Amino acid sequence: MDNFSTPPGQYPGELLFTDGLPVVDSEHGYRGQVAAAAAGITYRQLDYWARTGLVEPTIRNANGSGSQRLYGFRDILVLKLVKRLLDTGISLQQIRVAVDQLRHSGVRDLAQTTLMSDGASVYLCTSNDEVIDLVSRGQGVFGIAVGKVLREVESELVTAEVTDATADPRDELALRRNQRAS
Repeated sequence: MDNFSTPPGQYPGELLFTDGLPVVDSEHGYRGQVAAAAAGITYRQLDYWARTGLVEPTIRNANGSGSQRLYGFRDILVLKLVKRLLDTGISLQQIRVAVDQLRHSGVRDLAQTTLMSDGASVYLCTSNDEVIDLVSRGQGVFGIAVGKVLREVESELVTAEVTDATADPRDELALRRNQRAS
C-alpha cells in the first residue's frame, strides 16, 4: 500500500498505467470531446486539467490554436478516476499528488487495484489484504475499485464514439467561438 502524501514528482509524457492494456499507435486516440464524455466531465475541465498538467494526453497534445489533443484509453481512465476523487471531496492538490505517485509507481493489475482515502490522503491498495489493513486501522473512509472504473470507461467509450461519429466534428469551445462570431 502506497501513501500518496509525498510531494509530487515530474513525469511528463509517462503512461500512468502499464498493465498490458493495448498500446494505441501515435496516430489513433480519442478527441477531447469524446474523452470528456467518457470520463463524465465537461470539456472545460478537460482543457483545464490538460493545460495545468494534471492529465495530459499521451497520444497528441495541442500545439497551438486549432490543433486537437488526442487522449489514449489510459488517459481517459485517469480522467474518470480524478473525477471520482473530486466527487468524494478530495482536494485537487491531493489528487495531483496521487496522480504523480501513480505515474511513478505504475500499476500492473488494474482489476485488483483500489484507491482508498481517509479524506486527506489517497492510498493505492493492490491487494485485499492492504484494503483490510487500511480499514482496520481506521484510515480508509472510501475506496474506488479501479477495475470497475476501467470497465465503465470501456463501455462509455463505445457509446461516446458512436455519438461522436454522428456529431459535429468541432469541439465545444470551437462551437461557442463560432456562435459568438456570428
